Amino acid sequence: MNKVITISREYGAGGHSIGTKVAETLGIPFYDRDIVRATVEESGFEKKLIEKEEEDRSTGDDIWKKISSISSSYFNDSQDAIHEIQKAIIIKMAQKGPCVILGRCADVILKEAEIDTLNVFIHADELHRGVRVTELTGTKNATEIQKMLSKRDRARHNYYNHYSNGRKWGDSHNYDMTLDSGKLGYDLCVKLIVEAASEAEE
Repeated sequence: MNKVITISREYGAGGHSIGTKVAETLGIPFYDRDIVRATVEESGFEKKLIEKEEEDRSTGDDIWKKISSISSSYFNDSQDAIHEIQKAIIIKMAQKGPCVILGRCADVILKEAEIDTLNVFIHADELHRGVRVTELTGTKNATEIQKMLSKRDRARHNYYNHYSNGRKWGDSHNYDMTLDSGKLGYDLCVKLIVEAASEAEE
């Protein structure tokens, strides 16, 4: 299996769990937090800052607006700098060989770099995602869960649209596969991705 797999996902749809299992099944690296660690090393930015901003573009309540001592232009430049560093890191990881890369516009970045990929989008209905968010955060309040889903999805939508030159996050035309993890279940999603990646090599 010589293909790089990118996974984009709605919050709470299980993209991380599915991606991890796909990588384990295929015996290839899974890159998510590794990208953050590499960005810290390359940029000198604090880990917390990178985690906050790497998928957050003008969501209305971001960390930048809470700190008035530095200009907004500096913040935008900083976020762009983080993205450019991560772009180089993602390309370098993909060039090493088959792997699974989670989020961060990897599908667009690698297409521009002319690296062959299988691009997957994972989604689910709000009920399934709400249950998952409860498992992840311990929050059982339906209103709070709805706010978290909306905030995180909006952030990913804005980030992707900005750094993909206007491509729409979640649009099925932008991916090779779109899978409903709520209806299919995580295990079947893993199986379908593994089979698609393997078939593509034949």
